[in-house]
Amino acid sequence: MTALNITVIGAGIVGVSAAIWLRRAGHAVTLIERGEPGMGASFGNGGILARAAIVPVTEPGLLKKAPRYLLDPNFPLFLRPSYLPRLLPWLLSHISHATDAETRRITRALASLIGDSVEQHHALSDGTPAARYLVDSDYNFAYRDRAAFDADGYSWMLRQEFGFTPELIEGAAVREVEPILSPTYSLLAINRAHGYILNPGDYVATLTRVFREMGGHYMQASLQEFALTGGHLSAVLTDQGQITCDRAVLACGIWSKPLLRSLGLSVPLEAERGYHITIPAPNITPRNPMMIADGKFVVTPMECGLRCAGIVEFGGLTPKLSRAPLSFLRRAIRASLPSLEISDPTEWLGYRPTTPDSLPLIGEVAGSGVFAAFGHQHIGLTGGPRTGRMIAEMISGRASDIDIRPFAPARFG
Repeated sequence: MTALNITVIGAGIVGVSAAIWLRRAGHAVTLIERGEPGMGASFGNGGILARAAIVPVTEPGLLKKAPRYLLDPNFPLFLRPSYLPRLLPWLLSHISHATDAETRRITRALASLIGDSVEQHHALSDGTPAARYLVDSDYNFAYRDRAAFDADGYSWMLRQEFGFTPELIEGAAVREVEPILSPTYSLLAINRAHGYILNPGDYVATLTRVFREMGGHYMQASLQEFALTGGHLSAVLTDQGQITCDRAVLACGIWSKPLLRSLGLSVPLEAERGYHITIPAPNITPRNPMMIADGKFVVTPMECGLRCAGIVEFGGLTPKLSRAPLSFLRRAIRASLPSLEISDPTEWLGYRPTTPDSLPLIGEVAGSGVFAAFGHQHIGLTGGPRTGRMIAEMISGRASDIDIRPFAPARFG
């Protein structure tokens, strides 16, 4: 194998994972980030290695439910009305995948990408200082009753086809397993062999230091454009100067979209505005990370406190926080965790890059030498190490052990 000069753009979990695996393969790697490592979407997620999160939201029947979801103030989906005209083409394309055949196709692809995510994180971090942030755990879904669980029957049926069969706890036994929960929740679906990250931002920052100690080069810079010679990459141009390279990996999340236009690829990428509230020094914490099913948010014990993360809002890249999603999240926290004392909480907004078919772009763009590695929607932390490993295999000319075709950038033209 010939060693190559490779530039990785973006120091979130996907970019850092790619940089480490490329260094392990013997390549010379430069990792660039316009801000600080791990401080974008990787910083603010729920921290869960959700290996069972393989079913997209575009299940059959979504078309009928979508208007009610968007208009119901008590459903965890929000839309800035002024943004609807811009969102509509993407939204219609997204909903077009809400068929049984498409849901099964997407689920199969996601299962191959994240089904072994805990093992992939261990392979990335074991033996390094980053390993201390990785916790093996269960991942539990809290439902108000059996009827609410059964309403999600289609999702659980698909998960079970890929080996994710939950253990169900009902009645008073729920609070024996998770005393933090309100008594109004009478069913707990326990998913074994999952995990979570104690501090996602510090985890990625530590992995970046690991990369540098391996001989990788890190620099703070913003990518401006790709320099092509005969249609193939020869350098990347940044605000800190030109970097000559043989290959480049684009792992900038939502910010990747405009950078691909020079390669002739218009990516239908939309930003899901995701929120979290973190309660420092909480008086109570769950024994394992939980998904509160009716609120669609996760509760994760972290070094920085108890993080409650989730909620989806469509409204573009404006940095202004919307009060409605945060008010909903606060109400849902109080309803589900009544004994939690909420003192000095912090609020955060980030942008989850989402494609119409809920699958990331992973692979070379039009034979250019530029490799896409973005668009992971809610599973960026979960799927980051596997994605980085796949990119390293592609660039090194090694075959992947999974079918990479569903993630091909060429599916968008």
